[in-house]
Amino acid sequence: MKKLAICPGSFDPVTNGHLDIIRRGSGIFDEVIVALFNNQSKTPLFSVEERIRLLEEATRDLPNVTVDVSDGLLIDYARQRKAHAILRGLRAISDFEYEMQITSMNKKLDPRIETFFMMTNNQYSFLSSSIVKEVAKYKGDISGLVPPSVEKALMKKYQ
Repeated sequence: MKKLAICPGSFDPVTNGHLDIIRRGSGIFDEVIVALFNNQSKTPLFSVEERIRLLEEATRDLPNVTVDVSDGLLIDYARQRKAHAILRGLRAISDFEYEMQITSMNKKLDPRIETFFMMTNNQYSFLSSSIVKEVAKYKGDISGLVPPSVEKALMKKYQ
């Protein structure tokens, strides 16, 4: 039986920190679905279609990674896809509290699906989509923080 993990996020935009978790997860699980969820409390810079395209481009060298989109509950999506695991990245202790609450609720909703936390590589521990957008908005150097296609897309958005 193939071990399937869901790696959820809003990915607005995908960063090298996200890709670090996705890439490493793809080496552990037989299949990883990068699931783009629309967070209703956020106003995204990129449309769902743009984010899907950027994610697909950034993960095209990973044959066991696919990109999908959902707007419901993560646990329902994981159940529907028959996933064994949810893969989440942690940058700092501040992430842990929030992630622990979500994981506890998901475990209550479906105790069969495990959540795996992976610490991001130290070089990306400060990195978030919000920070990248802020730096790009003011024409700062974001090379090495996002894939080249994302860097181009951000520069275009902020022209």
